[in-house]
Amino acid sequence: MRYEVAVEDTTIPVSDGIELAARVWRPRSAGPVPAVLEYIPYRKGDLTSVRDGINHPYLAGHGYACVRVDIRGSGDSGGVLTDEYLELEQRDAEDVLAWLAARPWCDGQTAMMGISWGAFAALQVAARKPPSLRALCIASFTDDRYADDMHYMGGCLLSDNLAESGTMFAYSTCPPDPAGVGERWRDMWFERLAAAGPWAAHWLSHQRRDDYWRHASVCEDYSAIQVPVFAASGWADGYSNAVLRLMARLDVPRRGLIGPWSHKYPHLGQPGPAVGYLQEVVRWLDRWLLGRENGVDTEPVLQTWMQDSVPPSTSYQERPGRWVAEPAWPSPQVETVAWPMAPYRLGVGEDAAISVSSPLSLGQFAGKWCSYNAPPDLPYDQREEDGGALVFETPPLPERCEILGAPVVRLAVSADRPVAMVAARLSDVAPDGAATRVSYGLLNLSHRDGHDDPAPVEPGEVYHVEVPLNGVAQTFPAGHRIRLSLSSSYWPLAWPPPTAATVTVHTGDSSLLLPVRTDGGTAPALLEPPDGAEPPETEQLTPPAYHWRVSRDLTDYRSSLDVLKDNGFLRFADSGMEVGKHVQERYCWTANDFTSAAGETDWTMTFRRGDWVARVQTRQKLTCTETEFVLHAHLDAYEGDDRVYSRDWRHSFPRDHL
Repeated sequence: MRYEVAVEDTTIPVSDGIELAARVWRPRSAGPVPAVLEYIPYRKGDLTSVRDGINHPYLAGHGYACVRVDIRGSGDSGGVLTDEYLELEQRDAEDVLAWLAARPWCDGQTAMMGISWGAFAALQVAARKPPSLRALCIASFTDDRYADDMHYMGGCLLSDNLAESGTMFAYSTCPPDPAGVGERWRDMWFERLAAAGPWAAHWLSHQRRDDYWRHASVCEDYSAIQVPVFAASGWADGYSNAVLRLMARLDVPRRGLIGPWSHKYPHLGQPGPAVGYLQEVVRWLDRWLLGRENGVDTEPVLQTWMQDSVPPSTSYQERPGRWVAEPAWPSPQVETVAWPMAPYRLGVGEDAAISVSSPLSLGQFAGKWCSYNAPPDLPYDQREEDGGALVFETPPLPERCEILGAPVVRLAVSADRPVAMVAARLSDVAPDGAATRVSYGLLNLSHRDGHDDPAPVEPGEVYHVEVPLNGVAQTFPAGHRIRLSLSSSYWPLAWPPPTAATVTVHTGDSSLLLPVRTDGGTAPALLEPPDGAEPPETEQLTPPAYHWRVSRDLTDYRSSLDVLKDNGFLRFADSGMEVGKHVQERYCWTANDFTSAAGETDWTMTFRRGDWVARVQTRQKLTCTETEFVLHAHLDAYEGDDRVYSRDWRHSFPRDHL
């Protein structure tokens, strides 16, 4: 690093008088420098302090003022947080950028960086064209809040909708730190508690792609993004698709980086190999904020990790493969190859009608919609899942095949119920029969003509539909088979239809489209090993614990997937704060009763320092009938051993073609 770094905590006023808590890292001996903002609701004082301590001092040491701001209603910031990506949140960000640009230590230029919410915020704020903003460095995000986020996929309701609601139900009710805000911490906390509620209630109120989801979806107008964008994600993440779309549709300097990672910054990437992402961020900022001719704008538009074949596993330390590069996206090195379908075969066409009505148990080995590298959250061997699906398979491949991009399944399909779904899975099948899921996609057939205005399926009518699968870079070795599996349910990754449906595929008009890559001459850019500042000191006071357990009782046919994520207690040396996080999720069902599907989340967040202890406990349960969803939620808040706040919620939502 070129500079020593100074750090301070401060507050930033926004237009309605609320003050947002901020931490600022600045190079000591530099003159006015550009400012880089990370804007998220995850508590700079403790929950993200280790990651912040790796990232921001590193960038500050390379000549940037880095500012980490807690969004309104989170951490030590004033106000309340009641939903994601609100207009008020974005106006606050514009106020923050204007404040930064006016500081004497800032040269008037700003950039935004972030992962997940921070990347969402950066992209959404960039579309509002704040005058000081010059560049973005974003990871793990989407440009389409309805079609490609954790809420809905192909018009199907994802279980991560409930899981994320559990996360934010807990995070939005955490107390401020008395060491940061003083005696008013309790008043601020009670203001948050009074405004709280399960966010799934917002999301279940909008089951189709309406104005709620169009807001802050930059896919509505890509031309609104007028600053250079460095976009990254991982193939194990839920958010890799947006990188490919931005590379194809933005008309600004842009660069895409997709590795084998889960929902992590690339320099912290797991599964490995992690890479020197922060060095690449510095190069991007140097080029577009300081005007340094460092060649970053002449490098390949897209660089990806081409994954080699691996046996199925719910977690990996490393994914074998190699870096490949594309000079443009869509790439001239990628050709769409159609594999026609016949009963149980790929590669030959044959007219036939074959049907499936999948059991509710299909999907219990699907893993998470988005891997957070909280093992074991990746999909397991697909052979058991394929027992309840229609399976189409190639002969053993005569030579190696590589795909890069989004496979598509074209189907002529009918169903016997007005609401039915198709789940499509693409697998790499080894000679010993082990099947590793490579990609998947979902389609609610009532959304066959779009997500804005769904229409019931006419039983027996044949529809021609496309099921896009998630983008992927994957090698299929010679001697392996490519398998396409189609099912009519995929629980608990996605909520099942109201009743069991029989789906019929008419193979003569159906095919699998694969984006086959031929290796060209473009060399990937050299990526250095991971680097960053020394993280702040922490002490693990109690050990963490994690598990995923699938269980089935053959007496009453009750089944469940139980997930435990217990981080134990962690002490942050610089502040003395001790934080405990305990999370349980349960997804259960009985036999093949589609109305028995239920999901539960249970969170406990504890904060303590000396004699001060504050704790929040949140619970949610989502159940269904054939005609509605029912959401129950409960919140308890404790100061020491005393319960100081308690509230219950009950919401019901008519099922809207879902």
